[in-house]
Amino acid sequence: MVAHTAAGRHLVHSHAKEGDIPGTVDLSVAEGDDTAYGQALYPVPAEDPNDPLQWSNTRKTLILIVCSLYSFLANSSLLGPSVYIGIFIAEFEVTPTAASDIVSYANLAFGFGSLLMVPLYHKIGRRPVMLGSLVLYAAGLIAASQATSYNGLMAARIIHSFGSSVCEALPVQLVNDIFFLHERGKRLGYYTVCLCFGSTGPLFAGFMLQGGYSWRLFFYVEFAFAAALLIFAFFVVEETSYKRKKPTDSSSVSDAVAYPVSEEGDPEKTTEKTTENAVPSTSFIPPRKTFVQTLKFWGVWEKDSDFFMMIARSFTYFFVPHVFWVITTYGNPDPNTNTPPGIYIGLGALAFNFIFPLKVTAEPYNWSANDSGLIAIASFVGYLLAIPFAPSSDRLAARLTRKNNGIREAEMRLGVMLPVMLLAPTGLIVFGFAAERNLHWIAYFFGVALTNFSSYFYFTFTLAYAIDSYTSNISEMLIAMNLGKQAISFGMGIKLLDWVLEHGYAVMIAGVFGGILLANNLALLIFMLKGKQIRGFMAKTWLARVHRESVREVATH
Repeated sequence: MVAHTAAGRHLVHSHAKEGDIPGTVDLSVAEGDDTAYGQALYPVPAEDPNDPLQWSNTRKTLILIVCSLYSFLANSSLLGPSVYIGIFIAEFEVTPTAASDIVSYANLAFGFGSLLMVPLYHKIGRRPVMLGSLVLYAAGLIAASQATSYNGLMAARIIHSFGSSVCEALPVQLVNDIFFLHERGKRLGYYTVCLCFGSTGPLFAGFMLQGGYSWRLFFYVEFAFAAALLIFAFFVVEETSYKRKKPTDSSSVSDAVAYPVSEEGDPEKTTEKTTENAVPSTSFIPPRKTFVQTLKFWGVWEKDSDFFMMIARSFTYFFVPHVFWVITTYGNPDPNTNTPPGIYIGLGALAFNFIFPLKVTAEPYNWSANDSGLIAIASFVGYLLAIPFAPSSDRLAARLTRKNNGIREAEMRLGVMLPVMLLAPTGLIVFGFAAERNLHWIAYFFGVALTNFSSYFYFTFTLAYAIDSYTSNISEMLIAMNLGKQAISFGMGIKLLDWVLEHGYAVMIAGVFGGILLANNLALLIFMLKGKQIRGFMAKTWLARVHRESVREVATH
């Protein structure tokens, strides 16, 4: 069960048996096989040096840096203007709710853009979509800097948020394209850290005001970085779409498990092979593309990728419990807020970013509007403290896999979330009572940091869990996740200020919001105890039949 790569390494294949449940993988290895964390390395790259898995670590790292910087800039540009709500009210003569819509509707466009962007990068390639989205993003930013009316600013915000919407899904795709299984959890963790740090946008925006500059400077600065990133990406981000021949005999993708697939196999069974049929010695190995060849703007034209059917099929993932749980907590920091999307956005982060500036600029605090973005420091500290735990779920899953005779279950990574399960609701309670009773400003900071520390575990590891559970057609799953979480955050955020002003800070934030977030976090126990049974049940439903014949990709996160 060993194949030889062009680099001369030995890579072991994961095993799958008939009747396997999606999300259950055999990673046992033979003596002498190369391993990571004591597990088989997967997937097996082609000997073709143009296979993204064969690229140098430098090339892979540079691509990851581009994705991470793009996510940081996109989220900071969406979040930063939240500190200007008071200025927008005065300058455009609109209500507080209308001013906050400049953030809320941009957030909605940010999520729904993936409905078109994701099928597009499957149809024409990752590289042209990333570069094109950066152009649209930069155009929207410069338009926002020149806006002289409320409607003009709203339109520009929607353009740059729609353009950058691909940064929520494409990085996950690229990580899957260029990294091995055992590398992906940590790399995805690094990427989400940059997403989290995008929540510091209000801090920078506030400093610009403090320096005596207009709110327009924020968009000028974001545009300058976007233009620089576009140039950097043009030279660094090579097309990662690659058709790797399945190392199988007669059974291939038609017999593989497609999400939400039948129990009659597993996607990773398509990697099972012997040394003899791994790569024929007579096969032609093309040379590595030259640097100039990697710079072509166009990517690929995927005839088998059905653009409209991919959009339609993505909506079926809303019926999958694992995916729906990710939607309510899923893990990329939202532009509106200081914490992740979904319930974390609608219930916590929108409250933090909308309410804190209003509270601290009034009695008894009397902070200046320039300082109202300092709450981003609390977000930064919360996420910073969580960074050392990025590899924790990979390590726990590896340890439990070894104890389970090399059989990996998707639920094995969930245990690291138990210690932080109650921290986020506690943070909302602290924040809510601080606002209700005008407590010291440190209470606001403590509540935000506590919530965001916990949220990092939930948004990173629920995403990894969903990808572990259903490994085929992952892009359609990502579309559903982005649509769902942005819709939830928009629905909750659009009336957030009205609800809080009507019912009070403690009732809404500490009581209602905290209770819903607690229920969401407690779902962890259900998936830890019954997740495998749920996967097995879903493998027998009509959803499995819908997706089985549409497998276009197999992602093993």
